[in-house]
Amino acid sequence: MENPIFNTRKARWGNYLVAFVITALIFGTALYASNYFNNRRIADIRTTQDDISTQILSLETQFDLMQEHSCSDIAENTTLPSEMTALGSQLSYMEAQGGNVEEIARLKGLYSLLEIKDYLIMKQLAARCNLKPVFIFYFYSNKGDCTDCAKQGYVLTDLAQTYPQLRTYSFDYNLNVSALKTLISIDDVAYKLPALVINGKVYYGFHSVDDIQKILPQLQTLDKVSTTTTKKK
Repeated sequence: MENPIFNTRKARWGNYLVAFVITALIFGTALYASNYFNNRRIADIRTTQDDISTQILSLETQFDLMQEHSCSDIAENTTLPSEMTALGSQLSYMEAQGGNVEEIARLKGLYSLLEIKDYLIMKQLAARCNLKPVFIFYFYSNKGDCTDCAKQGYVLTDLAQTYPQLRTYSFDYNLNVSALKTLISIDDVAYKLPALVINGKVYYGFHSVDDIQKILPQLQTLDKVSTTTTKKK
């Protein structure tokens, strides 16, 4: 005659084993799915990154070709490339999801270089064609030591959507990129984040949409130009 206590223990161990297998399968599936989608996002970002490099090169070539042409043709194409904005959004999403830290840092470094390159090209275009582009440099940290950085990022995104010709460049202060460190040194930006550089002056701490509009009255001009252009079309 079998011992009922032994049978009960045996059934419990069987249940534990089944529960363990199910838990392992769920964990393994979740881990595989997470890695799969992270890899897909990285692949998408690399594709976007190549597109941006091509657009930057195209912009440089366009500048060379238009040396002898009317600057009105250049002025019509001064909005920040949409692919660059898309890359910034993808990188922010990957950071929030906890993707591959080294890969994200590498891509962010390239993104920062592309932003700086775009800024330098626009400065050349402004000198050549008497344009008056409006720039904002935004320095932030993702180390958990900047409580207002996320909120400041939302404000700048809102401004960029309101004023399409506004060129907002976002930089992770902690990136080990020599060109970025040079930019920080030139503007003398201290590690008091978030920090905005507007018209060569550094503004520390969180600034709302209204605050920035007061600092940059030129934004209203950009808005009027955009509205007028839309009506003409």
